[in-house]
Amino acid sequence: MRVRNSILLAVAAVALGAGLPVPAAQAETIVRYGISMADIPLTTGQPDRGAGAYQFSAYTIYDPLVAWEMDVSDRPGKLVPGLATEWKVDDNDKTKWRFKLRQGVKFHDGSDFNADAVIWNLDKVLNDKAPQFDKRQSAQVKTRLPSVASYAKVDDSTVEITTKTVDSFFPYQMLWFLVSSPAQYDKLGKDWDKFASQPSGTGPFKLTKLVPRELAELSKNEDYWNKKRIPKVDKLILIPMPEALTRTNALLAGQVDLIETPAPDAVPQLKSAGMRIVDNITPHVWNYHLSVLPGSPWTDIRLRKALNLAIDRDAVVGLMNGLAKPAKGQVDPSSPWFGKPTFEVKYDPAAAKKLVEEAGYSKEKPLKTTFIIAQGGTGQMLSLPMNEFLQQSFKEIGIDIDFKVVELETLYTHWRKGAADEMNAGITANNIAYVTSDPLYAIVRFFHSGQIAPVGVNWGGYKNPKVDALIDEAKQTFDIAKQDELLAQAHAQIVDDAVLVWVVHDTNPHALSPRIKKFVQAQHWFQDLTTIGVE
Repeated sequence: MRVRNSILLAVAAVALGAGLPVPAAQAETIVRYGISMADIPLTTGQPDRGAGAYQFSAYTIYDPLVAWEMDVSDRPGKLVPGLATEWKVDDNDKTKWRFKLRQGVKFHDGSDFNADAVIWNLDKVLNDKAPQFDKRQSAQVKTRLPSVASYAKVDDSTVEITTKTVDSFFPYQMLWFLVSSPAQYDKLGKDWDKFASQPSGTGPFKLTKLVPRELAELSKNEDYWNKKRIPKVDKLILIPMPEALTRTNALLAGQVDLIETPAPDAVPQLKSAGMRIVDNITPHVWNYHLSVLPGSPWTDIRLRKALNLAIDRDAVVGLMNGLAKPAKGQVDPSSPWFGKPTFEVKYDPAAAKKLVEEAGYSKEKPLKTTFIIAQGGTGQMLSLPMNEFLQQSFKEIGIDIDFKVVELETLYTHWRKGAADEMNAGITANNIAYVTSDPLYAIVRFFHSGQIAPVGVNWGGYKNPKVDALIDEAKQTFDIAKQDELLAQAHAQIVDDAVLVWVVHDTNPHALSPRIKKFVQAQHWFQDLTTIGVE
């Protein structure tokens, strides 16, 4: 596969000219990782650029109170203790949760982690009157913590968080809340921009170099509290490479040691060059969120169903060279939350055309509208080729889609604002792919009417009292089997309503050079980069 010299030179400039050490000539172990983002995600505590960013600048530098098990690949992970050793709901008032904090943990700057630090960080993202409040970090995490009503320090090792209503799923929200050092913030003149280049968390890596849009150098934290997660390499260098072809060629040229989302058509070449392709079952869905607000064509369920029936998902999987799985709904049929929908998401172009014609459109008199999409980024798979394929599929049934193409973080801003916001005027669908690993992230925040953006990310304004009632009941019960049953009923109704256009589930592929001997790929969008090893 040939590539323009300018691309190879650009990669070489990043990999070598920016001052990166050459691994073979050094006593310390250094791994260079080509990531699919256009820039290094925010490093102040709450990363931008979506859930995929958490593996890069969140769970490396920082820790959550409640963590996810990321060192297993043969089964889904589960909630595990992080900076909180335990958490439990009050039997007498199930809106109150107590978190017992881990003792003896230090931030990278040497200051103590304690309850004061937790409260300070909650204020940082939820209290706009707090002096340390950071609008950028708040924008990333506030919608991920929709249940928090209030919080308080009980003692130095205990905090209590009160939820707005009884919410049995609340611990899942705490996966997204990370803890930065108050002392480091004060030391740097209370300036989050300065903190970004000299951050201090409690995580397994320390950020030792940051060059925006070029690299982030993460160095092993020898004093990390969790000895199971001490990094297996001395330095991990993240290099933004948003183009799949650029990443692939950089790996083939030996300029990086592993990449995420290789160019699918280059997989045979990568394998023949000795590279290892690693993927796994991933709770993730690539879809279109449709606006169902007045004036949107997607208020007509016939057209929503038509979009879902117009897609040859096997062909999309072929476009990805097998690195994807056809979607039948928000979650895979193997999920306990799938249920028994009566509408089957499948490829049936004749049925799709008939529905479009019933709605008053055809190839000769097409429906014309605009979707907003990303040029690329972690979780978006091959955004442009996939969207172009689907654009042609929709055209065949009489629906002409024009794309507004933006950078991923801009797309996230449009997503969080919701279809009703003026910035989305004229846009009737949003193409954000995301993780679906838990009840909050698979169902609650996308389909409950109380989560209509900007409260949550029910982008299109979907409302169904039956779905609301099922979700509300699930949140009230602490019986897992009953939760699963209620969520399955909700999901079946959501599919029957054809709320979204579901396309494929990602398998989160990575390509590893022969130099990388160890890497555990979890069944999640969260990945533990401390598992990467060269021996």
